Amino acid sequence: MPGTVLLLAASPLGKGRLVDAASVLPVLAAVPPAVLSGTDTANVVELADPLEPQAVLTRLRAAATAPGPLTVYVTGQLQLDRKQRLPHLALARTTAPTVRYTAFPWHWFREELRLRPAGATTLVLDLHADAEAWELLRSTPLDSGRGTAVHGRIAPPPSRRSVAAPAYMKAVATILRSGFRPPPEQLHQQALARIAQESAGRDIVVSTRGPVSGDPHTAITAAVQSGRHQDADALAARHEQAAVAAHGPASEEALHWAEVRADLAMFAGDAARSCRTWLSVATARLNAGQAVDAPAVESAVDRAHHQWGQISDSAQARELGFGLAELRGRVPGRREGALDHVQRQLRQLQTQG
Repeated sequence: MPGTVLLLAASPLGKGRLVDAASVLPVLAAVPPAVLSGTDTANVVELADPLEPQAVLTRLRAAATAPGPLTVYVTGQLQLDRKQRLPHLALARTTAPTVRYTAFPWHWFREELRLRPAGATTLVLDLHADAEAWELLRSTPLDSGRGTAVHGRIAPPPSRRSVAAPAYMKAVATILRSGFRPPPEQLHQQALARIAQESAGRDIVVSTRGPVSGDPHTAITAAVQSGRHQDADALAARHEQAAVAAHGPASEEALHWAEVRADLAMFAGDAARSCRTWLSVATARLNAGQAVDAPAVESAVDRAHHQWGQISDSAQARELGFGLAELRGRVPGRREGALDHVQRQLRQLQTQG
């Protein structure tokens, strides 16, 4: 099965730049796709200093739905948004005051990669953190999701008025240019050895292997990939029922499986069921006291909105649109005009009878 590779290098233009992230792309691009992926053949998508977080999300989402192994190479810098203090990957237009709207929230990696099968996803990271993000990450690990193997380093901000080089990722690329990709853990250790003199004792080293076999998400993903959508949903429903019984309907365990079922409905082509489930998840989170701008709440409403736009039946779209509009009034999200879009579409649906 062919692999998929996403090369993402991003850093702000201008004086906010901490690392020349895009400088690594020519070195990575010189590596044969099959070596980048560790598979016989591979498709490679390259994003060099992207401008918009939604553009990155679109490419990541497409890569995450590819059936074969996925490797994401991320080079760039981390900054915190001023409101929630959450890590974001800074993009070309990012400035300190605009992080929330112009940078890529790190938790979007976790959200998009969470349904991939065990052992099929690897993140390779070379990140520099600004001073605020560095202080946070020294005590709080960067959460990339429990289903993803992650290897790399996070470096502190460089000295003032200097721009760092992505030394770790360049070391990775140089090793791969030999034409052979060692197992990710070995590749990681070899790259660290090459930059040891400049980074030893200074960087945060990240190395997690991801899930072991037997993870129920693996069986669910296999069912989806073979077209057995009802079997996948039934398996997720059993886990959801068990989580409700053990932890309660508003628990993270139960809501996780509800989110899985919302995604499964999307994969099955049932946009109305997916939208309805995401609306229920968002409402449950809000009723449990979660903030209207909490990442899990925003994500649920955004996904409900996206699925609502895929509903072809006018009656179903009208029914769900009223609930979505009510939620959008409370959870506007990061995209300007989201509530206006729902209200405009609802008016059109009402004129259709």
